[in-house]
Amino acid sequence: MKTHSDITINKKLYPKGSKIPWHMVYPFFMFHMLMFGASGFFLAYGESDVFFLYMHGGIAILVYIIFYFAIFGFDQVKWMFINAALGLLGIVSEIDWILSKFDKHVEDFAWYVHVIPFLYYILYTFLIRQALIDITGSREDASRMKLINLFYVAISLIFYLYLLIN
Repeated sequence: MKTHSDITINKKLYPKGSKIPWHMVYPFFMFHMLMFGASGFFLAYGESDVFFLYMHGGIAILVYIIFYFAIFGFDQVKWMFINAALGLLGIVSEIDWILSKFDKHVEDFAWYVHVIPFLYYILYTFLIRQALIDITGSREDASRMKLINLFYVAISLIFYLYLLIN
């Protein structure tokens, strides 16, 4: 992946436009975001204070978005939010499926409680897609990118439909 602004990783400067090896970014962000996302999930759907939920999750999400702009660029981040808006059904079905494992449902909570877990979901699925693109070397190969996009959409739809019928 190419950086869209100067960034330092492990004390090495990567100037704007330089390539960063995928193994330098994805494992760290995926683990880090999984931990913060899980804590945000349990804060949102547990018996915790909504103000603390927004402070804990909101600050972390803001930092992630800043890094996303620096690493992936404005256009990719813009499409992350466009796709998230279009994929609201998938997000609701997956969150509801996870909550069902705790005998709860999406409609058991006020809409504003869902904001932090939904944003984590959006950020995490974006990261998964970006990792898939870079791991398969599709970013610089238009035909491979088309195949990866079709694969990603097909797997997502199959998974969402499975969750909806179960």
